[in-house]
Amino acid sequence: MFRNDTIAAISTGMTNSGIGVVRISGEDAVKVADRIFRKPNGRKLSEEKTFTIHYGHIYDENELIDEVLVMLMRGPRSYTAEDTVEIDCHGGVLVMRKILETVVKNGARLAEPGEFTKRAFLNGRIDLSQAEAVIDVINAKNDYALKSSENQLNGAMSRKVKELREKLIYEIAFIESALDDPEHISLEGYPEILHERLIPIKQEIEKLLATADNGRVVREGVKTVILGKPNAGKSSLMNVLVGEERAIVTDVAGTTRDTLEENIRLHGISLNIIDTAGIRDTDDIVEKIGVDKARQIADDADLIIYVVDGSRPLDENDREIMELIRGRKAIVLLNKTDLEMLVTEKELEERTGQTVIPVSAKEQKGIDVLEERIRELFFSGKIDFNDEVMITNVRHKTALREAYDSLLLVEKSIEDQMPEDFFSIDLMNAYEELGTIVGEALEDDLVNEIFSKFCMGK
Repeated sequence: MFRNDTIAAISTGMTNSGIGVVRISGEDAVKVADRIFRKPNGRKLSEEKTFTIHYGHIYDENELIDEVLVMLMRGPRSYTAEDTVEIDCHGGVLVMRKILETVVKNGARLAEPGEFTKRAFLNGRIDLSQAEAVIDVINAKNDYALKSSENQLNGAMSRKVKELREKLIYEIAFIESALDDPEHISLEGYPEILHERLIPIKQEIEKLLATADNGRVVREGVKTVILGKPNAGKSSLMNVLVGEERAIVTDVAGTTRDTLEENIRLHGISLNIIDTAGIRDTDDIVEKIGVDKARQIADDADLIIYVVDGSRPLDENDREIMELIRGRKAIVLLNKTDLEMLVTEKELEERTGQTVIPVSAKEQKGIDVLEERIRELFFSGKIDFNDEVMITNVRHKTALREAYDSLLLVEKSIEDQMPEDFFSIDLMNAYEELGTIVGEALEDDLVNEIFSKFCMGK
């Protein structure tokens, strides 16, 4: 249930910084600010115009707390569509907490996580897909994720969903009207017409669903696993990509026995890189566990980087890895090109069916080619975020899939020559599933669950 009271929270990070922001929102936001904020000229904040900034001091009764700037934004033209006051203070943790305590003491309550954005949604300023984009903007790990989230925040997803729902509700209304007034509205030949109209709607949903895999990669990063037999140069490659000595490198085979994970940014892409134990048959119990773990991680990977030691002949261990990467997104690196090579690019390409990139992790040669290849693999160049809607949210993907399946049921009913009211039932289900994306026909518990994932001051 929506609580129409006044809330407050620290909206900047809880760490020492140059500036801190304490946000107040609600019906009594300005009144609360008047009780604690004093201007040099003695004027009250309630006497001032909206969208203005004012210099003064925060007091707890007669105790001076801090010198501040206060921003006044009256509803509905504010983030929450309510009267909002933001106090820009010095960014010390202690001073921010003291100001917040004073605000609460004078009539506000502590905001719940995501409650400011939740109020923006409940007050109709943004829909649910835009609200979810807010936290995606905050959590964006790379340039692609940020652009995608900003696109959604600006309403790209909302517009697409509303367009699809308008087409569906038109058909639902027509069927219902015809069933209520058969004398004036005929359904003769309508099943065939409806079938044709559903084709472009299905195609639009298919197009959206097709972006979900790339959307997940954009949001969460590319789960990248480095495979190879012991001493192939996996850990050296890991260190080069990360830019520091994170993995232990020795001449002893089997040095890496467990996985090591690091996150890096590459051409705007986030890579979650996992260095694994060298894959080989071994009697060492600990190393064997590491090898088994490497195989399991490879099964779930978005991308496999297979590192081959070109200075040693291919063996059974290499053949096992080649089987692992067959049919997968993989990049084959012919490493140690600084040494005398016993494996050729041609031989490796024939065996793996993959383009081979010669590199020297030790001398950091060929790494730029590897980086470009990763970008090409996932995005085939650059993504155009100006006109493309990308699905990055599992909830949205599920709703789209349910809507699509409902449309398939409509087509099946048409094929089976079922009565038109059967069409209406499944069309309405598709309409409602799409509505959950923008926050229509959504249970309160789910709304609360979504906003509970937000940070406190947002």
